[in-house]
Amino acid sequence: MLAYEAMTMRTILSLAAVLLIAVAGPAARQPQPPPAQPAAPQPPVTFRAEVNYVEVDARVLDAQGRFITGLTANDFQVLEDGQPQKVTAFSVVNLPVERAPRPLFASRPIEADVATNLTGVDGRVYVIVLDDLHTNVQRSPRVRAAARQFIERYVGANDLAAVVHTSGRSDAGQEFTNNPRRLLAAVDKFMGRKVRSATLNRIDMEAMTRGQRQQGDRIDDIDDMERGYQARSALDSMRQLAQYLGGISGRRKAVVLFSEGIDYDITDPINSRDASTILSATRDLISVATRANVAIYGVDARGLGGLAEEGIEVASFPDDTTLNINSGSFQNELRLGQDSLRVLSSETGGFAAVNSNDFATAFQRIVDDNSAYYVLGYYATNDRRDGRFRTIEVKIPSRPDARIRARKGYVAARGRASEPRSAGPNDATPELRNVMTSPLPISELPMAVTAAVFKGPKPNGSVVISALVAGPALPLVEQDGMFRNHLEMAVVAVDQKGKTFTPGRSTVDLNMKPDTAKRVQALGFRVISQLDLPPGRYTLRVGAREGNTKKAGSVSYDLDVPDFGAEKLLMSSIAMTSAASAVAPTARSKDPLQQLLPGPLSSYREFPQGDEVAVFAEVYDNSGDQPHRVDITASLKAEGGQSVFATSEERDSTELKGSAGGYGFAARIPLADVAPGLYVLRIEAQSRLGDRPSTAREVVIRVMPPPQ
Repeated sequence: MLAYEAMTMRTILSLAAVLLIAVAGPAARQPQPPPAQPAAPQPPVTFRAEVNYVEVDARVLDAQGRFITGLTANDFQVLEDGQPQKVTAFSVVNLPVERAPRPLFASRPIEADVATNLTGVDGRVYVIVLDDLHTNVQRSPRVRAAARQFIERYVGANDLAAVVHTSGRSDAGQEFTNNPRRLLAAVDKFMGRKVRSATLNRIDMEAMTRGQRQQGDRIDDIDDMERGYQARSALDSMRQLAQYLGGISGRRKAVVLFSEGIDYDITDPINSRDASTILSATRDLISVATRANVAIYGVDARGLGGLAEEGIEVASFPDDTTLNINSGSFQNELRLGQDSLRVLSSETGGFAAVNSNDFATAFQRIVDDNSAYYVLGYYATNDRRDGRFRTIEVKIPSRPDARIRARKGYVAARGRASEPRSAGPNDATPELRNVMTSPLPISELPMAVTAAVFKGPKPNGSVVISALVAGPALPLVEQDGMFRNHLEMAVVAVDQKGKTFTPGRSTVDLNMKPDTAKRVQALGFRVISQLDLPPGRYTLRVGAREGNTKKAGSVSYDLDVPDFGAEKLLMSSIAMTSAASAVAPTARSKDPLQQLLPGPLSSYREFPQGDEVAVFAEVYDNSGDQPHRVDITASLKAEGGQSVFATSEERDSTELKGSAGGYGFAARIPLADVAPGLYVLRIEAQSRLGDRPSTAREVVIRVMPPPQ
C-alpha cells in the first residue's frame, strides 16, 4: 500500500499537533449526494497502548539461526524484574519483502496514483536518520551511498520508511512513504556538518601558543561548546522522534542511524563542560526508545577508513608528550563515536555496524530482525511511574535450545500521565482526530484515495481529491424505509516546512433509499473535494469516520504540485473514471472536473472487461508567441509492449491566445475486446518547435475478467 510519507525532523515532531489543529474547525455541511467504491477485507486488529501497557518483540531462532514458527502465547514466559507477567496481546509478524510490480516492458516501476489503507501496514517500519551533525562533510558521499544502498536493495514495496536529518533541515527530510524516488531524493540532499576534529583543533592551538605557555599546560578544544551543543541537539531530536514513534503499537519500529557517533568526551566531566548533560540526554533517549519499543541500528559509513581524512591534515604532532596529542588522540575520537553507537543500539534492542565495509550483511540482518518476530503485550504489574529501569526477560520453557533476541528492558515513565484532550462542541470527533494524528495510516475504516493536480490560480495548482470509503465497512441502519449513517471526513495537506492547508472538515448525512444503499454496500461511498496548493511536495492525509459504529480510517498520499509555468511543456495528472466506477454514489460539493469527465474522479485502477475508461488531462504550453503545433497521443499497452488502444490529436498554439489554461485532452477507452491483464496508460505531448520539448504521464491499470 501507499503510505504516510517520511518526514523531516521538524515535520515529524510537529505533525500530530498540526493535524489536530487543522481538523478541529467547525463542520462544513455537504449536500445529499450520490455514493462510491469497493469493499476491502477486514483489517487486522492492532494493540491499544495504555499507561502501563508494555510490548516486547521476541525474535526466536533455532541453532542454525532460522526463525522458529508455530509458537503460541502459551509457549512464552515474560518476566519483568523477575516477576511473571500475563501476556494479554500476542501476534506473529512474518513479513515478506515485496518488490514493486511493473509491466514487463517498463524500465522501472511506475508510481501508483492511488493510495489505500486496505491492508494496513503490512511491511516493516523504518526511519532512516542521517546524522549530519556528526558526519564530516568530506565523508557525506559515503553516507549517501550507504543510505541509497539500504533503500534501493533492502526497503521493500510493502515497507514504510521516512528520512530524517538530525539538524532538523525542513527542506531535506521525507515523511513516511513507500516511494523510493522520494526517499532517495531526501538522501541526496544530505551534507555533513560535523564540527572539526578536537585533535586537529588542539594541534593548531598548540602551534599558535608555542613559547607562550608552560610545558604541560592544558590545551582545550576551541569548539568544545559547539560540539556539546550539537551532541545534545542530535540526542534530543532522536528522543522526540522515538516518542513520536511510540504512537505505533503492535509493530517493531527500526531507526537506522547513519552517523559517526558522538565523539564528545563524557569520561572527563571536569574538563568537558557538557559531559554530564550529554550523558543525561543519552539516558533520556534510551529511556524513551525502550518505552516506545524503538530499536536503533547504528551504521558508521566510514567503514574501515576511520578518521583518514583528519589524519591527512596532520604534518606533525607536538613534541610535548605531556599534552597527550598524538595518533592515539584520533583513535580515542573514533572509539568515543563508535561506542556511542554501540550503546544506543544495544540498549534499545538493535546492533551497531562499525569498523566494517560490509554493509550488505548488516542491512540484511536489519531486514531479518524486522521481518519475523513475535509481539508480546502485557500490562505491567508494577504500574509505578518512578522512572526506574525495569528488566525484561523472555523465556520459552518448552524450547530451551531456542535463542531469543528481545530488548533487555525499559525505563518506566515518570510523573503523572497527561490527560487526554477533550473534544469541544465544534471539534472533530475523537476517532477522527486519532486517525488524523496517527504516525501511520489506520485501516479500521478501509479507504482508497487519489488526487489529480491541474493548473490553478497562479501560481497554485488545483488539486482534486477523490476519497472512497469501502461499502461493506460502512454499516447502514434502516429507519422508516431509509438507510442511514453519518460520514465525517477531513483532508489536510502538509508541506515540507510543516505548514498546513485544508479545505475544511466535512460531514455527509447518508439517508438513502434501498437501491442506493445497495450500491453503497457493493461499491462504497465517494467524496470529492478540492484544494489549491502552491508548487511543492506535500503529505496529503485523508481521514474518515462513520457514525454508526464510530470506526475511523486514514490514508496518506504522496502529492507533488508542479510549477506549471516552469518548463516549456508540462502536463497535469491523468484524471480517470469509468462507466462501472461512476455508479458508486458520490458527494461532490466542489468538483472542477464535473464538466470534463463523464463521471466522478475514480480511485479504481481495476476495471472489468467490457467497461469503458474515460481519461482527461491538460497540457500546458509555455513556449512563447512563436506559432507552432503540439501532438498529443494516448495509448494503452499490454505487458509485452503491444498497443491495444491508441488515439492522437494535433493542437495549435493559437488556441491558447489570451488563455491561462492548457490544451484539454479527453479520450474514451473501450475495454470490451481488451484481454484481462496489466496495462500501462500513457498520455504524451510533444511540441513541433525546434528543440521539440515533450512531456508524458503514465498510469498502470488492470483489466479483470467480466463478472460471472
